[in-house]
Amino acid sequence: MPETLRETIKKTVRTHLLDHNGLAFGQCLTAVGWVGGTLPELYEKDGMIELSMADVAGGGIVAGAALAGRRPIYVIRYQGFNWFNAPIILNYACKSKEMWSRPCPVFIRSVAMEGSIGPVAGSSHHSLYYRMPGVNIVSPMTSGEYREIYDHFMKHDDVMYVSEHRGAFGNDKELDDVVFDDSDIVLFPISVTRFEAIKASRILETMGIKASILHQLWLKPFIVHDKWKEILKCSKFGGLVLDDDYVDGVPRLLAHRLSYETGKRIDVMGLDDRTAGFAPHLDNLPPSADKIVERVLSLVRSTT
Repeated sequence: MPETLRETIKKTVRTHLLDHNGLAFGQCLTAVGWVGGTLPELYEKDGMIELSMADVAGGGIVAGAALAGRRPIYVIRYQGFNWFNAPIILNYACKSKEMWSRPCPVFIRSVAMEGSIGPVAGSSHHSLYYRMPGVNIVSPMTSGEYREIYDHFMKHDDVMYVSEHRGAFGNDKELDDVVFDDSDIVLFPISVTRFEAIKASRILETMGIKASILHQLWLKPFIVHDKWKEILKCSKFGGLVLDDDYVDGVPRLLAHRLSYETGKRIDVMGLDDRTAGFAPHLDNLPPSADKIVERVLSLVRSTT
């Protein structure tokens, strides 16, 4: 049986604690659910450390653990809580190596979800970390990707911000790029929008529109590969960056780089510019397949 992303994360944390003398920090880690089933049933004696609900202090504690050589995993159960957790990580852990030649490697498991959870907790917030030097930002949605980024973390000494999404925990398949000859448009989906982009591409194909998909794992450093440039330059209508963060952040930054290096028009699509609430009719959700199809059709019409 293929291994789900949930199972891979759980095994990774277990190995980190028991085989690599690591630590895992967070709030309510051992509560019902064990963070969506992604944590092994281990406790303080094994390196699973429960933090208080003082969010701002947590970043300082894990930075201290990193300076002590324990390579901590910091679990932030809702990405929106980074508004409280990020200050010490960004202003100390990310800068320590450059300023004092003292690496402070922290593996930040930042978990996103949407759906009636209010104005603070929901969605992805990797844009918060993007502008700070000294941090790698990744958004793995498959088991293979997660193993790749964990191995990278263990071989290097930078802070790694891992933008997870609960919507991917049950995924047991790898996500391959979809490339058409002479694409009409090229989709660059991030995080959970990758699954909707696949559905959208299939719908568009039935309409006679070829939408290639180049899945995005590494957000920072962001490298525009030669293959991507070739695919984009051959496309009729350029590209579309998709995200479950607000568009005025990582999506626009990536779009600018892609456009700058290819001369093609790159549009963006993400969360609406509004605050989510606690009821379904107040949700602010990432782009669905239908919404992606609608946007692509609009772009095609506007340039023909």
